[in-house]
Amino acid sequence: MSKRTDTIKSLFTAPQSSALSADNMPAALPRVSSGSVRSLKDSFSEVEKENEELRERIASGAVILEIDPSLVDPSPLADRFRDQDDSSFEALKQSIAQRGQEVPILVREHPEAKGRYQSAYGHRRVRATRRELGISVKAILRSLSDEALVVAQGLENAPREDLSFIERASFAMHIEDAGHSRSVVQDALSVDRAEASKLLAVARSVPAEVIQAIGKAPKVGRGRWQSFAELIKDSAALKRVRAAIAEPKFAERETDARFLAAFSAATRPSRGEPSKEPDEKPVFSVSGEKIAHVRQAERELKLTIDKNVSTTFAAFLVDQLPALFDAFSKKSSGQESTEA
Repeated sequence: MSKRTDTIKSLFTAPQSSALSADNMPAALPRVSSGSVRSLKDSFSEVEKENEELRERIASGAVILEIDPSLVDPSPLADRFRDQDDSSFEALKQSIAQRGQEVPILVREHPEAKGRYQSAYGHRRVRATRRELGISVKAILRSLSDEALVVAQGLENAPREDLSFIERASFAMHIEDAGHSRSVVQDALSVDRAEASKLLAVARSVPAEVIQAIGKAPKVGRGRWQSFAELIKDSAALKRVRAAIAEPKFAERETDARFLAAFSAATRPSRGEPSKEPDEKPVFSVSGEKIAHVRQAERELKLTIDKNVSTTFAAFLVDQLPALFDAFSKKSSGQESTEA
């Protein structure tokens, strides 16, 4: 019997004295301690909380089922890549085999195929139970619109540390390509408008076949993917990358190593490919005085102060660089949000 039940029972079954007083009045009941009163109130609060949770669950239409995983189709929007060396999937499969499926998947009735289901999340659990273990899959059944399905799918994946930047970027693009608004992308990935724009910019700048060849690259963050996307805007760089991923040994590498190989191909000209001539131009003051000379090559920019300019100007410029960079960053971020 639970502690809560014992407490309630003790309050209503406390023994009373059988003797009557001289004026035939019953003896005073034993005094109930304030601690017992508080315990009773806490017990009733717990009951009310449980009832409220039950009401919310009923209202949401959530029902836990055990269904044939072969009847479950994945969400139409992929949120992660399949990798040949998926050690985390093996760990998941072993966990389900040893302890059972502890976390249900989320499904809705399939909008186009009667008697089938469509999953919002839990695709790997479906795969493990269907193909590997041959058992039923536990699922929560809810009535979900297309938008609610996408948001639920994204929110379940948001806290996952194993979901890489390029997987999130590709998922964002799939959401938008399916006709959903930018706000749905933000809700599904739990990001603001600026971050959503950065994810989409990378996903749309890197060709799908290049992303698929590289894979999830979990150790590669946003910065290097953005740099890679900028590099392959040059047609010659993109050509080198496509040649690199076509090599037989490329696919044998681990996914992060594949990214590095592609990045290296984008940055280094092929043998016999002529390097671009450096872009050189002078810099003039507002009054027309020549103050510097800029020389920009493929991988560097060199600024040379003119010999006729005071040497203190160089020191002044160095001191101002942090503030200039901050001003540039804020301006660039504001333009990106407006364009998005």
